Amino acid sequence: MTILKAENISKQYRLGLVGTGTLKHDVNRFWHRIRGKEDPYSKVGAVNDRSTQAKEEYVWALRDINFEVQQGEVLGIIGKNGAGKSTLLKILSRVTGPTTGSIKTKGRIASLLEVGTGFHPELTGRENIYLNGAILGMTKAEIAAKEDEIIDFSGCAMYIDTPVKRYSSGMRVRLGFAVAAFLEPDILVVDEVLAVGDAEFQKKAIDKMKAISTGEGRTVLFVSHNMASIQNLCTRVMLLNNGMVDIIGNTEDVINHYLHKYRNEEVSQDLASRKDRKGNGKLKFLDYWIETVDGKKVNAMQTGGHFNMIIKVNNVSDFSLNNVRISVGIDDDQARRITVLGNDLTNELIELSNRQIDLIKILIPKVPFQAGNYHFTLFASEGEDVLDWVMNAGSFEVEHGDFFNTGRTIQQNQGNILVHHEFH
Repeated sequence: MTILKAENISKQYRLGLVGTGTLKHDVNRFWHRIRGKEDPYSKVGAVNDRSTQAKEEYVWALRDINFEVQQGEVLGIIGKNGAGKSTLLKILSRVTGPTTGSIKTKGRIASLLEVGTGFHPELTGRENIYLNGAILGMTKAEIAAKEDEIIDFSGCAMYIDTPVKRYSSGMRVRLGFAVAAFLEPDILVVDEVLAVGDAEFQKKAIDKMKAISTGEGRTVLFVSHNMASIQNLCTRVMLLNNGMVDIIGNTEDVINHYLHKYRNEEVSQDLASRKDRKGNGKLKFLDYWIETVDGKKVNAMQTGGHFNMIIKVNNVSDFSLNNVRISVGIDDDQARRITVLGNDLTNELIELSNRQIDLIKILIPKVPFQAGNYHFTLFASEGEDVLDWVMNAGSFEVEHGDFFNTGRTIQQNQGNILVHHEFH
């Protein structure tokens, strides 16, 4: 049974202005509509491509989106930053309306789009549970029957009677997901906010979404950059590119298409000029390279060798950044997270002076990666503030090497990571 159907969904924004346009344009649209004429602005507007400079007044965030979702299905939605994923979810969740097209749904929709979405900051966690349930049309008795499960799953029992404005971003995500998942929606819409939570909670959330779809026959729409989560959870995947549907189909086929076509396009762009980045902009990643111990730049690492990764950053703010967290999330060629390099893990302090470009050096004394191609994401924060975050910021090659110092290179595939060990 079809539970959600999107027909010719398009969303247009006017650049540089608050709202959808001027009074003149709104009146013009209304005049055309009451005469049965086509929207005069439906044929204008640039494609939603963040890598280019806008030359037109209007931009199509989404254009002619058509798809159906069956009851009990888990549909994954993937694409580069700026592809239109979050805009589509907001339209499906009735947060904003489409410029053209229609959406037909059956049943209640619960959404987790941004950290704290749907929460009143002055109300306690418990009060927000009842508020969200009431918005979904549930009775007080129905919400009360689920209250203990929601609190237990969220892990926020100690703070459940504290105003939500005191919660950390991770606590808000945990409680928000628990509320959305346990109040029995017919359609659960989840954006990539789960990335804010810790690894243990992410696994719990994935398992819960599986149970919702397979055990309870409910439908899930899931947006994520984590291809392992998409592959583990989704029955079908839709790939968006520049606000349009590129392909919808089998999970593995769509993921492979995305990885081979688009991820390499992202990595090939100049890091400093990348537009698809998140953060408050106080710090900016400019460049990166790999070098040997004696400072010679190289194109590839070698398994078992000693190499340094250099990351060029610019503190563009007027203030020094005193406790910066820099992390490098390394993925294999299937976008599975292999490891993370971070100064918070090694307990090393990074301080950056205002209006200054610095080089961050990460020493890798014995490269543990098997031969192959690896991509990485760059992330910088100060406290709760994200400074800069670039998905698929770069890539590097690893060549065969003598990791175990036995005089022979290891060339057969024995996993991605090599571990030093001894037998006694």
